[in-house]
Amino acid sequence: MNFEQIVSSINNVLWGEGQVLIYVLLFAGFWFSFKLKFIQILNFRHMFSVIKNSGKQDKNTDDNSGISSLQALFIGLSARVGTGNLAGVAVAISLGGSGAIFWMWAIALLGMATGFAESVLGQLYKVSDDHKEYRGGPAYYIQKGLNQRWLAILFSLCLFLGYGFSFSAMQANTIADSLNHAFNIPSMYSGLVITILAGGIVLGGLKRIARFAELVVPFMGIAFVLVAIAITLMNITAVPAMLYDIITSAFGLQEAGAGMLGAAIKNGIQRGLYSNEAGAGSVPHAAASARPVPNHPVTQGYVQMLGVFLDTMVLCTCTAFIILLADINFTGEMEGIRVTQNAITHHLGENGVYFVSAAISLFAFTSVVANYAYAESNLHFFKLDNKIGRTIYTTMYLAMVFWGSSASLKQVWSMADVALGLMTLVNVIAIVQLTPTIVALTKDYNAKRKIENVSDADMAFNADDIKLQGKVEQGIWQKKRLND
Repeated sequence: MNFEQIVSSINNVLWGEGQVLIYVLLFAGFWFSFKLKFIQILNFRHMFSVIKNSGKQDKNTDDNSGISSLQALFIGLSARVGTGNLAGVAVAISLGGSGAIFWMWAIALLGMATGFAESVLGQLYKVSDDHKEYRGGPAYYIQKGLNQRWLAILFSLCLFLGYGFSFSAMQANTIADSLNHAFNIPSMYSGLVITILAGGIVLGGLKRIARFAELVVPFMGIAFVLVAIAITLMNITAVPAMLYDIITSAFGLQEAGAGMLGAAIKNGIQRGLYSNEAGAGSVPHAAASARPVPNHPVTQGYVQMLGVFLDTMVLCTCTAFIILLADINFTGEMEGIRVTQNAITHHLGENGVYFVSAAISLFAFTSVVANYAYAESNLHFFKLDNKIGRTIYTTMYLAMVFWGSSASLKQVWSMADVALGLMTLVNVIAIVQLTPTIVALTKDYNAKRKIENVSDADMAFNADDIKLQGKVEQGIWQKKRLND
């Protein structure tokens, strides 16, 4: 059995006939929605309050440790917002029909609770390094919270395979294909430029990556949403029929549509996860790197829960509307970014292809950069956070970015599927075991919120307040409140 057959067999168990990951993610979404009392719905408005409050406090702080909550949100969005939002939505529709979009919405709504849970843990079990930066993620909370180092190592290896190598190669592949389609630029040249630009940013460390994300993500997100709104308004009379088609296709209610039901569910959930990454164990790395305001782990749960909403419910929906309103005929094969390019060209004329090429280049490139930060966090976990370790990892990462720009679409996506699937499986097993800590932290935060005229000092978390699983880093949470 060759390498390609091995990859195919694993994917078949995780995503194909076995559909292990679909059941695991649905279980996690329902589990945390129930355990956290549907926090993503009942506390929806509070997500925005946390971001607003964090922005005000960060302007008035002299604390240089870590990065701000807003920067953590943008790093999380940098990784989320990429091929999944443009190419991934097209893949979901081409293989699962318009009904796949409904299931992307469903997994995002459930995934908001899962994303909240894993981000709280990422923040709680973080550690500080010698550069006044915070490191954390599933490997850290698996080892510190569950004392299962072998499982933590397994996750870290999957993380390096996925975010360190495969996912960045996939993003580079999409950029190169988009530029080749729009401007006939050879993929090798595109790959070389992408590699050089990415290297210039990631060599500056986490704070340079955070500043880059803070500048680029809001600009590209708002621009894309405005274009999608304009296209929707141009085709407003077709919107009711499109929404009806999404719903009926999602449940196989169309004529001869029953056979597409399984494909719609599978591809909607799979590509939805690719886009918002809830449960995959990636975003906790961004959550861990932030200095929360107020000083409580749960604030980062709300911040990253908002990221899931913005990624799938807003940006993926924009792409879906653009494609479905263009009424493109699909071949039934995996089709990526060119479908989105053709759809925007249909709406905006020949100049549309240039817009979507620019959009996907920015979307995917931010993911390339953020992916580096996620995997680089785990160098500290293996005690390889030194000049030699960073040099070896950075060289391999940039080599994969260059290789990915010229690789075949199916080859790159298949490798990424395996890495994402294994990461998700390990992470969900871990966060479900850590449910008592997640629930206890959330209750502690919500109880403090109910105090009239509560100050940020009173909202601060003390590790001695509740019973935690495992041990948290000394000096981060085991502090007295300011008014004690």
